Amino acid sequence: MSNIGLRRLARILPGLAICLVLEVQAEELTLRQVLSSPFPTSLVAAPNHGRLAWVQNAAGERNLWVAIGPDYEARQITHYQGDDGQELSALQFGPGANHVVYVRGGGPNQAGELPNPRSEPDGVQQSIWIIEAKGGEPHRLGEGSQPVISPDGLSVAFVKSGQVWIVPSVDEGKPRQLMATRGRAGSLRFSPDGKRLAFVSGRGDHSFIGVLDIEAEKVRYLDPGLALDQEPVWAPDGSAVAFIREPHERMRLPFGPRRSALPWSIRLADPSTGQGREIWRAEQGTGSAFHGVSANNQLLWAAGNRIVFPWEKSGWVQLYSVASKGGPAKALTSGRFEVEHVFLTRERDELLVSSNQDDLDRRHIWRVPVDGGPSVALTPGDDLEWSPVMTGDGSALAYLASGATTPAHARIEVSNESSRPLSPGSMPVDFPTGLVTPQQVVFSAADGQKIHAQLFVPTQRTPGEKHPAVVFFHGGSRRQMLLGWHYMGYYHHAYSFNQYMASRGYVVLSVNYRSGTGYGMAFREALAYGATGASEFNDVLGAGLYLRSRDDVDPERIALWGGSYGGYLTALGLSRASDLFAAGVDIHGVHDWNIVIRNFVPTYDAEAHDAFAKLAFESSPMASISGWRSPVLLIHGDDDRNVPFSESVDLAEALGHQGVALEQLVFPDEVHGFLLHQNWVSALESAADFLDRKLRSSAPVTNEP
Repeated sequence: MSNIGLRRLARILPGLAICLVLEVQAEELTLRQVLSSPFPTSLVAAPNHGRLAWVQNAAGERNLWVAIGPDYEARQITHYQGDDGQELSALQFGPGANHVVYVRGGGPNQAGELPNPRSEPDGVQQSIWIIEAKGGEPHRLGEGSQPVISPDGLSVAFVKSGQVWIVPSVDEGKPRQLMATRGRAGSLRFSPDGKRLAFVSGRGDHSFIGVLDIEAEKVRYLDPGLALDQEPVWAPDGSAVAFIREPHERMRLPFGPRRSALPWSIRLADPSTGQGREIWRAEQGTGSAFHGVSANNQLLWAAGNRIVFPWEKSGWVQLYSVASKGGPAKALTSGRFEVEHVFLTRERDELLVSSNQDDLDRRHIWRVPVDGGPSVALTPGDDLEWSPVMTGDGSALAYLASGATTPAHARIEVSNESSRPLSPGSMPVDFPTGLVTPQQVVFSAADGQKIHAQLFVPTQRTPGEKHPAVVFFHGGSRRQMLLGWHYMGYYHHAYSFNQYMASRGYVVLSVNYRSGTGYGMAFREALAYGATGASEFNDVLGAGLYLRSRDDVDPERIALWGGSYGGYLTALGLSRASDLFAAGVDIHGVHDWNIVIRNFVPTYDAEAHDAFAKLAFESSPMASISGWRSPVLLIHGDDDRNVPFSESVDLAEALGHQGVALEQLVFPDEVHGFLLHQNWVSALESAADFLDRKLRSSAPVTNEP
């Protein structure tokens, strides 16, 4: 062989080797592998020490992890085994940081039944536990939820059956009920000296802020009114309680735009007398309807006696502050982005926030001074970061993070050191590499609205080949999908599935349709969305037409998939546009708004809202069922607390009457966001199998004549 031939072969062989490796990987990649990464949640920091704790869900096996300074080496401190469907939540350190309190088990449904997805014959409990931060055997404190540790660390207050209870945290004392009140108590907050306990007393169309004097066993309600009072926060010296007052609106129904409301306000009350006054009120119009952030409290009492709060006056969720004595609101953040996770540091002079500032389809962490100084980006780049916390001793910044090809995990930055994973050894050794990096795309909906999406294009492509395609719609609808693994467990699974389908040769489009978050109030509160007109159907059509226009997509092999609200849009697309969409996977989807609204507002009477109910039904897939011809896979758990199981039962009957090809997968005793990892695997494996059988042909489709 000539030297020219050898040089040419040397250039070709590496490329062939890479192609062979990718082809083998694509063949060997399994859905279980893509779903195998442990998912972290509930990251918390000790208030006065260098200690962190979080929950890690490894294929359904949920356990507590801690990292203790100065080295912050992570280790698992609980040892629950198996995919049992029992959640761990409400983590918090005591003041000495020697113990972690947490809740094991989910809350009841409307019938009072606790989540029991494994159908355990003896049932399950939702209980409060405590464990030493260095490890050991956890100790059960009692049955209940919403625990809060007293400032001296000697007791834990909690809620059981809507009432306030307390239990010693350091000995074998029994729980006792602190009071018996009307309504349902929640949002417990100890005063700084631990002698009083603020709480919210929910009473249907109104709620009060109560303060319980623990020693005197006396309750005082603060400035009670004809509204929904919520989110109490103590002044650092215990002299006052601030809270949000949101006027009740009887005609307020979910799943329709709410761009304005009777303005909400912030009030300040004296816990000794109950007397209160307004210190700030939202203006009429934009921002008059309250919209919160992800934080321990929507009101944060910061340095300088300023109260930090979220407000949408600009049309975007931003942070403001107001003096506790009253006065105008001062903007702490501003711009065409939205603040999401918020953490107030121990010194109360800075906020750590995650937002999509300067990067609409990602999340990054920023430092925001409480005095109104400029924000500083702490985690720029192409990854995603959220849920920031600062350790109580100020030695470390910790947060959760992911990337386009790196699943969610906990990270830490100690002093000025570079960021590193907290538990690098917890990632499965066979987790796949070489996954797809999705592209940001913006396409036009059928009515011209610009819609953001993430496009997953298969790595293995033959020139001229036309691929099957799948459109994904998230649930919520108050969600935003991102250019990487998501920070919510449900959508972490969904992102994994989209990656898996791309590895199998599908073009996947994940759509951030109108009524979702991340793009401002006008986009979230889209006119005629949901039950008031289904305007998101324009985005469904736009997604299908965008894919149909691509040279690498077979226009006859485009399918839909989604869960909850995404199941609604999947069903809407199949019932109104079966000529465009060849198949669909509808997971616990909404099919009749009048039924689902009653699930969230039990007093809703369709006959009393005739015009609205008529529009709500016309905005539902059941109204256009006669146009549904494409095959569908329905998946649902029958203990769903968000979308009634009857939604799938009724749809199956209607489709059966008109001969639509229907397949089904039902999980007895499973809830809306599947608690069992095995059920996620089964659901998504069934979805992939269904789509393969409906969309993949024996020979690839090409552009060749």
